[in-house]
Amino acid sequence: MDSPLSRICFDSRAVTPGSLFVAIRGEQADGHLFIDTAVHNGAVAVVYDDPAYGPERNTPSIREGQPASAVFIRATDARAALAGVSGAYHGHPSQDLLLAGVTGTNGKTTTSYLLYALFEQLGRTSGLIGTIENRIGREVVAATHTTPDSVALQALFRRMVDDGCDACAMEVSSHALDQERVRGTDFDAALFTNLTHDHLDYHGNFENYWLAKKKLFDDLKPEGRAIVNRDDIAWAAMVAGTPARVTTYGFHEDAHVRVDLVRNALDGLRLRFEDWQGKRHERTFQLAGRFNALNLAAAYATCLSLELADPDTLLDALAAVPPVPGRFETMTSAEGVVAVVDYAHTPDALENVLATTRAMLEEDGRDEARLTVVFGCGGDRDRTKRPAMGAIAERLVDRVVLTSDNPRTEEPQAILADILGGLTRPGAATVIADRAEALQTALADARPGDVVVIAGKGHEPYQIVGTSTRHFDDREHVRRAFAARVS
Repeated sequence: MDSPLSRICFDSRAVTPGSLFVAIRGEQADGHLFIDTAVHNGAVAVVYDDPAYGPERNTPSIREGQPASAVFIRATDARAALAGVSGAYHGHPSQDLLLAGVTGTNGKTTTSYLLYALFEQLGRTSGLIGTIENRIGREVVAATHTTPDSVALQALFRRMVDDGCDACAMEVSSHALDQERVRGTDFDAALFTNLTHDHLDYHGNFENYWLAKKKLFDDLKPEGRAIVNRDDIAWAAMVAGTPARVTTYGFHEDAHVRVDLVRNALDGLRLRFEDWQGKRHERTFQLAGRFNALNLAAAYATCLSLELADPDTLLDALAAVPPVPGRFETMTSAEGVVAVVDYAHTPDALENVLATTRAMLEEDGRDEARLTVVFGCGGDRDRTKRPAMGAIAERLVDRVVLTSDNPRTEEPQAILADILGGLTRPGAATVIADRAEALQTALADARPGDVVVIAGKGHEPYQIVGTSTRHFDDREHVRRAFAARVS
């Protein structure tokens, strides 16, 4: 694309001659403080929103008495300007994609993955943007954030279009919406999964959290589609005022696309769907868990709303989709111990996973099977959810094993003490701060037929301790523990 600019940057260290530098306030630093450095490094234009750092300031010098050589552009909101400029620089690539954005506290990753797989099976070359990975067609691109910054996001859309993609499914986090990372992105559909307790350390309160997510629906185009979970209490508030057409899904009898649970087992779901015309369709899916029934319904309702195919074609395609890595991913030992690895790291997600697993055991008549959970909570994050998660675990399982998640710079024992504060019988819990030892212990003590849910990290192949990132994959440790049982 022809442009007088060589690149767009919001980090002064990345500026090269010919760059446009956008000064934004980050959580760690204020980009306005680095305008001088950006100009010195070759920025030919600067976008800013604080007049104290623009040409309005008293001195016209930029660095050591040198006159400013860059064009200064004052914006109302530099973050929004960064997103808008990034889209324009890359030729507004999202307009050339069938783009579906998924937001909510839980289920974003699975639902986005299901949509990506559906798009592919319907003959579209699709992109995927999410927590586990990004994809351009079948090419895997490493993901660093659930939703990339606006510069990286628009560049990724551009690569998708240039490589032949005509559709994309993406997770849209509350952080991204609050920070205007998707401003100006052309969504054809926006999907809401649910709203529960999370990220209050960033948003400050629950109202700010849900208002951030609501922006995705407020900004939809009139011909867009808003797909929302009718079972969630926030569904109506989420789409209030949206110009798009609204479609609801869920177990609720008033949902436009209603799902009923026929069979819920560790090896998969049997579901019955009923659409707004009263037509029923039944299929067996490879995903397990009541919460995944809603994720499947969400993906199905989205594609129905977009009129991408008939119900039978869509459901046949969904039935062929394998489980998402680290999302209720089951592994079974030679003698029948089942490990469930799941990303559940919020109170609601943990309750869903544990309640679903308990229901599966009861439905299969496995009354003698014991249910164990191994989990911790992330350090330097919302502390208020820790005792809540402890209380949920104690109520729903036979054995609680508390361990470290990503402790970061917090003392692991302090995090564990917070979780223990939610238990009525803290002495009954097993507390092992070392995650590898905790997993080994829980799996070694399990009997054939028992289920051990390992929650919190899911697909993550690392653990953050202090400021260091170490390789750690729950699934690898499960395989080692199972091998040790055999030997």
